[in-house]
Amino acid sequence: MFDWKKPTVQMLGRWQPWHTGHQELFKRAIEKTGQVMIQVRDVHGASGGDGQDDNPFDWDEVCRNISDGLLVDGYERGIHYEIMMVPNIVNITYGRGVGYVFEEETFDDSVTKISATKIRKKMREEGDLD
Repeated sequence: MFDWKKPTVQMLGRWQPWHTGHQELFKRAIEKTGQVMIQVRDVHGASGGDGQDDNPFDWDEVCRNISDGLLVDGYERGIHYEIMMVPNIVNITYGRGVGYVFEEETFDDSVTKISATKIRKKMREEGDLD
């Protein structure tokens, strides 16, 4: 059961769509505390910032894509992670370190080269996305 008082890793993104790179990031995140809060920026039909105007998936589709993807590896919503909609956050600011750690995960090229932009393009070419 997801424990709201337990230390938790936060993953913030558009997830347009959830893909293998996101899955690998999740696997690293869950190793840190045993549970993850996936925050979904509410960007459907809006700009997510410079160069982030292509956001075809709505809240329900994003949640379904995340849940379906994570279930493949045995991760269940409400147990290993939760999903939360957040505003279109484009800047994270903090005053001083009071218990958080900001970490950038690095991966080998096979994961780093995964591009949601290319995935959306292929989905459109194959008729799976308008």
